[in-house]
Amino acid sequence: MQALQGADQPLPRDKPEGTMRNRDAAHASSWLSRDLTHKLLKVAPAAYRTHVNDLLLTALAQVLCEWSQQPSVLIQLEGHGREDLFDETDLSRTVGWFSSLFPVRLTPQIAPGASLCGIKEQLRAVPDKGIGYGVLRYMGEASFAQQLAALPQARVTFNYLGQFDGSFNEHQGALFVPSADSTGTALCEDGPLGNWLSLNGQVFDGQLQLDWSFSREVYHASTIDTLARRYEQALTTLIEHCTAGHQGVTPSDFPLVRLTQAQLDGLPIAAGQIEDIYPLSPMQQGMLFHSLFDEGAGNYINQLRVNIGGLDVPRFRSAWQAAVDHHDVLRSCFVSQREQSLQVVQRQVTLPFVELDARGQLESWLDDWAQADRQQGFDLAQGPLLRLAVLRTAADAWHLVYTSHHILMDGWSSSRLLGEVLQRYSGQMPAKQAGRYRDYIQWLQHQDAALSERFWTAQLAELDEPTRLLQAFKSSAQEGGYGAYIQLIDADGTRRLNAFAREQRVTLNTLLQSAWLLLLQRYTGQSSVTFGATVAGRPAELPGVEEQLGLFINTLPVIASPRAEQTVADWVQQVQAKNLALREHEHTPLYDIQRWARNSGEALFDNILVFENYPVSEALQRAPDGLVFSDLRNQEQAHYPLTLVVEATEVLSVRFSYDRQHFSAEGILQLAAHFDHLLQSLCAPATTRLGELALPTVWTQSVQRYPSEHCAHQRIEAQVERNPQAIALSFGDQQLSYQQLNQRANQLAHKLREQGVGPEVRVGLAAERGLEMIVGLLAILKAGGAYVPLDPDYPQDRLSFLMHDSGIELLLTQASLLGKLPIPEQVQMLDLA
Repeated sequence: MQALQGADQPLPRDKPEGTMRNRDAAHASSWLSRDLTHKLLKVAPAAYRTHVNDLLLTALAQVLCEWSQQPSVLIQLEGHGREDLFDETDLSRTVGWFSSLFPVRLTPQIAPGASLCGIKEQLRAVPDKGIGYGVLRYMGEASFAQQLAALPQARVTFNYLGQFDGSFNEHQGALFVPSADSTGTALCEDGPLGNWLSLNGQVFDGQLQLDWSFSREVYHASTIDTLARRYEQALTTLIEHCTAGHQGVTPSDFPLVRLTQAQLDGLPIAAGQIEDIYPLSPMQQGMLFHSLFDEGAGNYINQLRVNIGGLDVPRFRSAWQAAVDHHDVLRSCFVSQREQSLQVVQRQVTLPFVELDARGQLESWLDDWAQADRQQGFDLAQGPLLRLAVLRTAADAWHLVYTSHHILMDGWSSSRLLGEVLQRYSGQMPAKQAGRYRDYIQWLQHQDAALSERFWTAQLAELDEPTRLLQAFKSSAQEGGYGAYIQLIDADGTRRLNAFAREQRVTLNTLLQSAWLLLLQRYTGQSSVTFGATVAGRPAELPGVEEQLGLFINTLPVIASPRAEQTVADWVQQVQAKNLALREHEHTPLYDIQRWARNSGEALFDNILVFENYPVSEALQRAPDGLVFSDLRNQEQAHYPLTLVVEATEVLSVRFSYDRQHFSAEGILQLAAHFDHLLQSLCAPATTRLGELALPTVWTQSVQRYPSEHCAHQRIEAQVERNPQAIALSFGDQQLSYQQLNQRANQLAHKLREQGVGPEVRVGLAAERGLEMIVGLLAILKAGGAYVPLDPDYPQDRLSFLMHDSGIELLLTQASLLGKLPIPEQVQMLDLA
């Protein structure tokens, strides 16, 4: 009603008292040349992201307003009425009369671009393409229908029927073509005309034709013919403007955000370069805040490094660029305005790709180069937020440094991206993308926030106070940056954990969370504790979500109150149930949850646990023939003081990434040992009570601080001088003193040096558990090499991959194991004995 209200002056009429019967109908025509019609249909709409109808109506509004000397005009639009309003209803093949008629007020501007953009927005503001008007006018409440009837009436009807070239093209096999013969009278001659002016447009034989129908008893033919000529001129001016390089966007182009035209015009990205704009996901908002809050910290800047053999660099670069072109999320940048933060997808970006010759450079030089590249960070307002460098290290060897901002993708997406790049590199086209990241953002906007608030409020009722693990340490560490420690649980231990998880019908992730919650309770002394769990966040109801790239993960609090009298079985089932319960609400923003906790919005935890089931190494294993990947390194850093990243393969790996300002290396070692102990303790009889799972007392004593500048073998040698006869190793009934251990290691180290072992040389170590394994490890360190542990109980294909992936040049093993090991031809062997 608001759009129709106003004191409208009626359109001019030559003979106001004239009759308006079908017998009084006369016609005039507007035409466009084939060239202008082609531009209208194929070129002009791209300038301002309009439809053909927008241009036709803008020209009409301009002509009618100039004729009537009014700033706006009411036009009745006719549509097909088959709108896609209901998911379960498809009217595309239904026979019936669905046409809709509705009025719209159009207000043109003086400048062509401003006029077109303004009318485009006026048309987009009509809900459901006007189908509701007829429902309210003729089927709604009588009082409201009367109000609509009393409003000013549109005296011009417009209907654009579309293109009929294909329908009637004899060369394309059309069954029918229009006849030049008259169809005769279709309407009662004494019936009323539809409106003062009725315009029907269509494209036939490559030309736009617009028919003007009017009453000759009301208008002179010359009047309407003049309007038809002016319309041709106005439409031509619009088309020429749109095809002259002008470009612009309007708020209706981006329905997922609420922006004014002034806000759009203020964006630091040219209108023609903008493909889409939408809000950030909850996790993206958090990452954006922490990235901008402490720009120099390097938070959420990820870096993957890997050695590549047999690389075709131009083809590799093309494959990456094709992936960037294909996925809108890889062309996104992030703009913060005063009211909101926006995710802007750019139409085209060129992937930064550096190619350097690093032959003759040491490994340390590569490390320094990669670190400097990572420290550059990213300007989040300027895409793309990923870059690659290929450093040539030998005639047929390269070192890839792939740096990206975590705000673009989660780990699952990164693994899929690498797989797609390798697929493109091999000449294969990836499957068609089922959806886009914007679909997920749109899905988020339709979730029930009130329902999530009720769920999380109930969960938070169990938590007495935030869980601050770092306060339990009271560390005096003053170092800067982040440190890392990797804890490995051997194949036997991993198998036991998986077997117990299957027995209890829980996931391995649940066991890890159960142990971590127990550890938090023991360290903090709180009855109820929480930590941040990173969830996948991909809604099952979103088609193709598993194949999409983007940041779907979210970090949510897992809150629990383990009781001493609980059995292990009951405890792990409780944790599993909590994870299942939050699945329906895992999209909830963490900042909302913290607000609902009524702790002034402060953080609920200072540590997070991430369970990864998408190792990048698996994507690299599927590399096309000729490509060889080895020595994979992946560096990630969140803003939390402590992050645990678990990678589940045959050997469970737990990476502790910690802020050195809050945690010392010794403290992390203690924490890791306690975590390992509690995790393994869960595999005790399921009826064991949690209160019976004690921490080793030795670890609660003070930890000796060792000089960080001394290597492990140097510390052994120092112990030899202090106490040579003290027992260094004990295995069954076998023992070695520090002196004996050092002597045997020195002897083996000399043999290794004779085989060429030195700095940067990787040596595989495959041995049964026992004294010889430790002797071999120490000998490799003394020779200056790097050891690669190989468990002889691993499957053959796993061992083969590790040997190739690590690039070992020599294998230190035992004669009894030679038949079990798939040793590459180029690898030398040396017996431990």
